[in-house]
Amino acid sequence: MMGQMDIDEKLGQMIMGGYDNIDKIQPIIRENKLGGVILFTKNIRSVSQTIKETQGLKESNLKNKIPLYISIDQEGGRVSRLPSEVGTFESALSIGKRDDPTYAFNSGVKTAKTLKKLGFNLDFAPVLDIASNPENTVIADRAFGTTPDRVSKIGNQVLKGLRSESIIPTAKHFPGHGDTKMDSHVGLPVVNKSIAELKSFEFKPFIEAIKNEAEMIMIAHIKLSKVEDLPSSLSYKVVTGILRQQLGFKGVIITDDMTMSAITQNYTISDATIKAVNAGCDIVLVAQGPQNSVLALNSLKSAYQKGKITEQRIDESVYRILSLKKQYELMD
Repeated sequence: MMGQMDIDEKLGQMIMGGYDNIDKIQPIIRENKLGGVILFTKNIRSVSQTIKETQGLKESNLKNKIPLYISIDQEGGRVSRLPSEVGTFESALSIGKRDDPTYAFNSGVKTAKTLKKLGFNLDFAPVLDIASNPENTVIADRAFGTTPDRVSKIGNQVLKGLRSESIIPTAKHFPGHGDTKMDSHVGLPVVNKSIAELKSFEFKPFIEAIKNEAEMIMIAHIKLSKVEDLPSSLSYKVVTGILRQQLGFKGVIITDDMTMSAITQNYTISDATIKAVNAGCDIVLVAQGPQNSVLALNSLKSAYQKGKITEQRIDESVYRILSLKKQYELMD
């Protein structure tokens, strides 16, 4: 497949875009060959409309060789994007409190079955952050618990439940968003822990996910002050040095949304996109504003043309992206 792709098609696979109106994203999918899209509550009004929406996205990609990731943040609890018709989904904390791996697995199955019927193939869940800081309101009940063991045991069963119904799960938000006060939608959170401390706590659920052959991990916009000044999502030391080399993760790495304030207060989307890819990220998520997806894509192409990103680096990511799509037999 890669041998038949030109550089534009390869770079398109590395961008996942968001939109307000489907009419704005469809021509971008067709012309720029985006690898995927993300839907939020603003894109979802009813079951019938959502099915029509996801079908419309796939139809706009029919002339492209590679099928789309159709993704959603469906965690349950207060991060539920689905129409009320499909019922309610428990928060991670509620599932975690039961301390029942079978129940956790089945909750993943329930979510996956619903997503599949609506036309999705990728979920940005489960959250593997540990709610260890009571002052952290951004994670709080989005976590399965306050200890590494609880989050590992329950979160990874949800991951397996999603997988069992052919929804690609995403472990997030590496390196761990639980012990932060700042919301990365608002600013750049800082974690003041050594690598040894992180390995004994924050990393544990992710290490377990990697053992369970996690397909995708999302990198947070969190600064590890004892590692370096860059957000983790833009850091070669974190993405390649820690997640790939030290922890041995071989799957797809996606950034958190590049339109969040943790990034936009400090970088342009173009600069952040180039840094993220050179750090080792495979997919750059640009969740707000379809033109921002084009901006990110054009910045990658310009960097490639100027020799700032090598084709070998691009091919590494595209190989992982296509392998996952093939593994899940995605089709438009």
